[in-house]
Amino acid sequence: MTASASSPAGPSIAVVALAGSVSLAVAMGVGRFAFTPLLPMMLRDGTIDIAQGSWLATANYLGYLAGALLCMVLPRSWSGAVMIRFGLIATVLLTLGMALPLPALWPLLRFLAGVVSAVVFVFTAGWCLARLARLGAPAMAGAIFTGPGLGIALSGLAATVMVAVHWSAATGWLVFALLAAVLSVVVWPVFKGADPAAPSAAATAPPPAPPAPVGGGTAEMTVFTLAYGLAGFGYIITATFLPVIAREALPGSVWLDLFWPILGLAVVAGALLTTRVPTRFDTRLVLAVCYAIQGLGVILTLFVSSLAGFIVSSALVGLFITSISFFAMQEARRLRPHHAARFMGLLTALYGIGQIAGPPLTAALLARLPSRAEGFGWSLGIASAALAAGACLYVVMYVVWPRRTARA
Repeated sequence: MTASASSPAGPSIAVVALAGSVSLAVAMGVGRFAFTPLLPMMLRDGTIDIAQGSWLATANYLGYLAGALLCMVLPRSWSGAVMIRFGLIATVLLTLGMALPLPALWPLLRFLAGVVSAVVFVFTAGWCLARLARLGAPAMAGAIFTGPGLGIALSGLAATVMVAVHWSAATGWLVFALLAAVLSVVVWPVFKGADPAAPSAAATAPPPAPPAPVGGGTAEMTVFTLAYGLAGFGYIITATFLPVIAREALPGSVWLDLFWPILGLAVVAGALLTTRVPTRFDTRLVLAVCYAIQGLGVILTLFVSSLAGFIVSSALVGLFITSISFFAMQEARRLRPHHAARFMGLLTALYGIGQIAGPPLTAALLARLPSRAEGFGWSLGIASAALAAGACLYVVMYVVWPRRTARA
């Protein structure tokens, strides 16, 4: 380990990256997405029906949107370490609350869990990225963002075991609350002390780069914002109902509860591979390819309703969830170099609205069509079409607003 790998005033590079990943695993993998593998168990127990499940998912996505907006107005003086610790405790308690036989309370709990997951995501990313910059290892940021995928995979594997031993959904929520508590205890000592100060310009100055464009016009930013919002809608139906859809297509398969962990592992792989994409490629074309392949993954099971089809579909959808956000934020910095944070906030809001629209649409189609298979089929088809439309918008941007510089 080099001299820059650690600091007497704080944790080492590896510890910071691991703590950030675990924090996001708790907030996102458990607090936000543990509902997905538990939904089939709740349906089996009769505690909710598919329409109620859709609204519980929507409540969580509404909370995430509210949390993202909240982070835009919170005082900058608030300690990131304190907010992370608060968020981890809240995630444990809100997850534990879902085990209570109080279904009238569940929408509020899922909403608050969404708020908390957004807060933890924002403050964890900010705290860890600043620490890594001071330690001279900004490239380790990719390791932090493996957390959501690791949390999804871990919660999915735990749900697989619980289904096999016929545990109730209430017990499942208890197990996930315990899992969140254990992981929180592990990283608790890391998040302490004053927030890391920004590193000096001399220590972090990048090598000379070609002049960057001055930014995009209103029309270009409008098209880009719309395209990014479509990504939120495009993946969320699969991310909410994958285990339920699998049960409709492959009843009795021993793989039913493993497709969700496969998606989570793909999210991890996507986070690690994203930084390997050459910067000479135009970001808009990269995004178009990501959308097109993810759209294929969304719709694949409609044509290949087999074990192999679901495995490939889960991998393709998960692989690009993090990648799309990463590349979109890079493009946002290019389009609005002097007001990037505000533009990123707008993009996050539109992405959140896209997520919110997915579950109610699915519930409406399931209520109106003669079978669940048709309802899910139409839902996935519309989601895939949204991703295809987004890909086309990026191609249009590439043609109408060409640029000569590489990605920042």
